[in-house]
Amino acid sequence: MGAQWELLKAVQHSARLKKELVAFGQGPDYEELLTALLEKAAGPGGALDDATVIGVIENFLFQYRLADGSTVADQFVARRADLSSADREMVLAWRHPVEGLFEVRGRDGAAVLLLNLVDDMEYEAYANAGPAVFRGIPRGAFLGTRLVPLAAAPDAWLVSGVMSSYAESRAPQVAQAALGLATGRPDIVFRNPELLALGRQRMRKDRSAFVEFFGADSWLAPPAEAERRLTDYYWLRGGAQRDPSEGTPAVPALTEAMLAADTVGVIYDATDGLNFYADYGLLRDLFADPALLADPRHRGLLDAYLRDDTIAPLPLRRLAADFPGTADTLIGELLHKPAATWNDDGDDLLRRHKPWYDEDTVHPGVTVVGDRLTELLAASQAQDREQARDRTQGPAPGRPRTGNRAPSPIRRRR
Repeated sequence: MGAQWELLKAVQHSARLKKELVAFGQGPDYEELLTALLEKAAGPGGALDDATVIGVIENFLFQYRLADGSTVADQFVARRADLSSADREMVLAWRHPVEGLFEVRGRDGAAVLLLNLVDDMEYEAYANAGPAVFRGIPRGAFLGTRLVPLAAAPDAWLVSGVMSSYAESRAPQVAQAALGLATGRPDIVFRNPELLALGRQRMRKDRSAFVEFFGADSWLAPPAEAERRLTDYYWLRGGAQRDPSEGTPAVPALTEAMLAADTVGVIYDATDGLNFYADYGLLRDLFADPALLADPRHRGLLDAYLRDDTIAPLPLRRLAADFPGTADTLIGELLHKPAATWNDDGDDLLRRHKPWYDEDTVHPGVTVVGDRLTELLAASQAQDREQARDRTQGPAPGRPRTGNRAPSPIRRRR
């Protein structure tokens, strides 16, 4: 009883702390920047609903990077000398939310027990506005929200920002939205160690098939040929027949920049997964002949590969391994150190330009879903097949036809 009472006190205290943080983030130091973010969210029409405003403020407080790289939450903690170490820990923990679509599994006092359909993990969630927030939300319903850790209790979480509820009958739409979120946000999926292990296992299997099909884990081709070869591969992997009437299989899309490039490099790495690189042929030529560094096009391409936050160190490391002798000459030119070598100085160069990259936290490049989401998707597909049969054959004997229409797809608020 004592532990539960302390937990509820921490929840109530979090409400006061959050109120102070929101006021800080809306203060004069940040007013201009926050106003600009709200205007951007409003779009041409200039209209903002409460959910959008709350979402913008939440992201601004905890995820938005200010000019010095810190967040508003970081600066709140730094400027509030009166905060206890526990308060500081609590606020900084809020920078690591868990987004998702959650199935309500039950209630436990003031908490609601949730299963995140995206990461297939359970959460004991509280609301700092009080348990009345969850009133009227039955077991089996779904919530679209984000949770943040309650640092005072390792297994407790707080609802943060907008919370939208959906009836159990909307399971098919919720499942499809959760699948979309899992595909677009693998960082959420792979919070679950079991799904992370499964993702790595499946990526190893897919990479082996890729290597078997192409004879290597990397190759170079003009964009049109690259698309054709990838399409052939994914047709094979999908077991599809090359029948034009069946349409085109799902193939990883090349960007406009790649389609406009001279060549596209395709690398299926054991750690970084499957990636495509525009003008990889030109970059390869530079590593083969460092004298091309004097050419603005080659130098600009190398700078882009070094500075672009969407490009991991992988392609540069691959080329350095392919051309060890000339890679040393190239890095010596870049660092203005003739004695530099890629083995001694290459990692430092890459870390300086790509401090965000951490090989230990790279996510598998495959989509993995948990058991419960798999069940919901299978049930939704079975329902679709049954409805299609009813439309073509009429209702099954003894089963009345209903006139209910499926609800419209949900829209996830962030």
